[in-house]
This record gives sequence, structure tokens and C-alpha cells, in this order.
Amino acid sequence: MACAACCVGRSLVLCQSVPSNRAFGRSNSNGLGPSSISFPFDQFCKGISSSHVTFARNNWFSRPNLLRFDRFKSFFSNGIDDAKASDERVTVLVIGGGGREHALCYALKRSSSCDGVFCAPGNAGIARSGDATCITDLDISDSMAVATFCRKWDVGLVVVGPEAPLVAGLANELSKAGIPTFGPSSEAAALEGSKGFMKSLCDKYGIPTAKYQTFTNPDEAKAYVKEQGAPIVVKADGLAAGKGVVVAMTLSEAITAIDSMLVEGSFGSAGSRVIIEEFLEGEEASFFALVDGETALALESAQDHKRVGDGDTGPNTGGMGAYSPTPVLTSDLQSVVMETIIRPTVKGMAAEGCKFVGVLFAGLMIEKKTGLPKLIEYNVRFGDPECQVLMMRLESDLAQALLAACKGQLDQVSLTWSPESAMVVVMASEGYPGSYKKGTIIGNLEEAETVAPMVKIFHAGTDIDANGNFISVGGRVLGVTARGKDIEEAKDRAYDAVEAIDWPEGFFRRDIGWRALKLKQLA
Repeated sequence: MACAACCVGRSLVLCQSVPSNRAFGRSNSNGLGPSSISFPFDQFCKGISSSHVTFARNNWFSRPNLLRFDRFKSFFSNGIDDAKASDERVTVLVIGGGGREHALCYALKRSSSCDGVFCAPGNAGIARSGDATCITDLDISDSMAVATFCRKWDVGLVVVGPEAPLVAGLANELSKAGIPTFGPSSEAAALEGSKGFMKSLCDKYGIPTAKYQTFTNPDEAKAYVKEQGAPIVVKADGLAAGKGVVVAMTLSEAITAIDSMLVEGSFGSAGSRVIIEEFLEGEEASFFALVDGETALALESAQDHKRVGDGDTGPNTGGMGAYSPTPVLTSDLQSVVMETIIRPTVKGMAAEGCKFVGVLFAGLMIEKKTGLPKLIEYNVRFGDPECQVLMMRLESDLAQALLAACKGQLDQVSLTWSPESAMVVVMASEGYPGSYKKGTIIGNLEEAETVAPMVKIFHAGTDIDANGNFISVGGRVLGVTARGKDIEEAKDRAYDAVEAIDWPEGFFRRDIGWRALKLKQLA
């Protein structure tokens, strides 16, 4: 039966029982189904100078045109020469087209059990790098079209990157079609789709979070903030592309945010209800766990930088950089997060009949006064740009881990991580997070990846112009990522690569990782 969950004020309407999200399709031993499949190359690898490619079981590429094989010879390789192949081979489809999806494609391509990676719609950087075959004309909002594509190409695992398709129910429909899908049902995705739902779950299951009230009436909301005082936090209840949270340092800022959401409708239906919660003082951190409905498997820690300017100043963004691991999340604190936040959430969702399958991304505040974690918000997908640093450090087979989550077998999985540090510096279009110019040329990207070892540039908002140049088409455009023996080396390598990129219209923060570096200096 369908699971229905909704929030009315602070009350949680319980869900009816539903089957867990564990439908399976057959695995494929050769990766690409029919013995020979041919279609126009420009439909799936935009920006590469070739019009046609044929995939065949017994050869990787036949090349009727001048496609350079040396660029793509590792397209379907796992990136680890001596890795033993898993008994279960799988072809993967990644849904999305940003930096997070590029990082997932990069890690999946390196998975020894992965025969091939598709990405829909993908982006120009993903395509040109060879990290995945980009399917630009697949309508990811059409679940039937996605299911048809998966059957045609024997896709054995779908990994949904962004939150919007999850909230819209893509995982529901693909699971019904028997296609293993890593990502929660629309009912379980309410953990991100409705902050009111998340807060009500915290109330019911004793999960530590900031105290709050929910409002639809602007006058009542304003009266509450005047009673509580500033600083205070105003949040749109629904999805607002990472821009629906205002940390108001003054009452005037809080009232302006309330008017923007409840009176002016700046976020549409997503802002028709607001959550007003106490301001927590401390240090933010990101915590991730893979979940199969019952078992939760913690990933490594990460910390991002939401503010647009150095010193964590200016408006919030989708994220201007991140690093992993973060020293604030000690092993003891990670255990506390698992016991007091992650596992109660997993059990609570199961008790409500909305089993969660996917990745739980907990935005945490490590309170200054107590030193303990409180849940700020949940996301139901990998963070961006945290995913980029996590995938740079992951040494295990990602495809098999995500497939185990779909099958309810995470209790049989352990993950191996590089002991090194990773850092990503986001390069954004000038003017972001406000209005920004599109179409500016970005040069020297290939050279930037060679300035130091272990540098990878993940593309989020790029395209190719008529002359074959990379151009900017988004706000956050590039995630320049590096790994090093410690946070200092990772930072040096990342910023050396940033400096090598020729993009006058781009900007970036120069202090990513400052909290970790400060703690290390104090130690």
C-alpha cells in the first residue's frame, strides 16, 4: 500500500505499512545486453568530435570516425589493474548532471564489478572525461522512459543523485519495475522534502535537534521571532534548491525572510510553510550513512563551507568547498551520531511504514556549550560538494555497496577508505548566488589536472561551445578536488590546480579547510 506522511503543525500523521524498497532486476554479466548496439555518439557524449560509436561484446569501441581511443581506452575499466572482479557484474545509470553526479560516476567507473556507467543527463565534463556515457536526451522526470532505457541497456543499478526526482517518486516507479534503485521512496524522501516532517520525526523518536515552531501565518511567525529574539533561523518547509534557509542575525533580517517566504512567495509552495528554530552556536559538520531500510553503515566525515565569502561571510550557497575527514567529528562523536541520530531515524522511519533505502546525509551542529551533536537537517542524497571529497577517498567497490543497500544486505558490507585527506574548492560564476553571466570560456582545464598528483576536476555547470571550448552554464561550475597525505597537502594541490585554470569570470573562496587547519595548528 502507499505510504502517506504529512505534517500539521507539530503533529506527525503516521504512515501505513509499505513493502521495503527492495525490488531487483537481473544482473548482466557482459554489461551491454545485445551483442552489438549502435547509436549516434553526439546524443550521449556531447562535445566530443565524433558522430557514431558502436559498442560490441568483443570489442570496446569500433571507430568509424576519428575518436581518439587513448582518451577513452579506460572508459569501462575499473581503474584498479589488480582488482578481482565481483561475481555479480553490473551496469549503472546515474541520474543527474552536477558535480555530485560526476563524482559518483568517477567512483563507479573505478569499481571492479562495474561493467559500464551511464549518466542522464550528465554534463559536458563528465562526457569528455570518459567517466560515463552521458544520455542527454533521456527525460529523467519520465519514470517510464528511464525504466525503458534500463531494460534496453540491461542496467542493473540506478543511482539517483538529486533530491527532486526522489521526492517526485522516481525510486518508487523504478522499484515497481524491478530495477534496483539506490535512493529512497517519495514517502521516505519527505525527510528532506519537508522540514516539518523531519522535525516531527525528531519529536516522536527523541532525536536531538534545535527547538522550533512551524507557521503558515506571517503575523504569528513575526510575533514568535520577536518573542524569541535574534539570532534565529527561518527555513522554508519544502525544497528550495539549497536557498531556503536564512540565518537571521537581527530581527529585521528574520522579518524580511518571513515576508519573502509567506507573503511574497519567493519559494512558491516550498515556502508556504516556514520552520522557525533556535540558533545553535558551534561547528557544523556533515555525516553520511548508507541505509538499507534496517541497517546503517557510516561513511567518512566531511565538512563543507556554505557561505559565499572567505571567513564564512555572506549569503548561503549550495556549498563553496569541502574537505574530509573533519577533525571536529572524532570517532567518539561519530559513535554518538550513529546511536542518537542515525539509527533512531532508520528505526523510526521503518516503524512509520516508510523504510529508508539510500544515503542519509545529516547536517549537524556540534554545540559549543555541550560538545554534543544536534541534527540541523536531513538530505536524502549525497551532499554536493561533500560527495566529491568522499569519492576521492573511497577505495571500496561503490557499485557493490550501493547494490547491497538495495538488497537489504548492508550488514555484509565494510568500506575501505584512504587514510589521506581530500579537499574540493568550488569555482563559481561571478555574481553567484545571485544573478550571474553564462557562456564565459573556461580554459586550461586539462593542464590544471596535471599540476600535482591526485587532482581531479569535477564538472557541475559546463558545456561545450561551437569551437570546442568549455563554457560556464551554471552558478557553481567546477569542483577542483585533490587528495594529499594531510589537509595541508590536499589544500596546496587543490589551490595549485585552481590557479592553473584560465577563467577570469570565475571566483572561489581562498580559505577552504580553515577550521581544520586551525585545529591542527592548536594541537
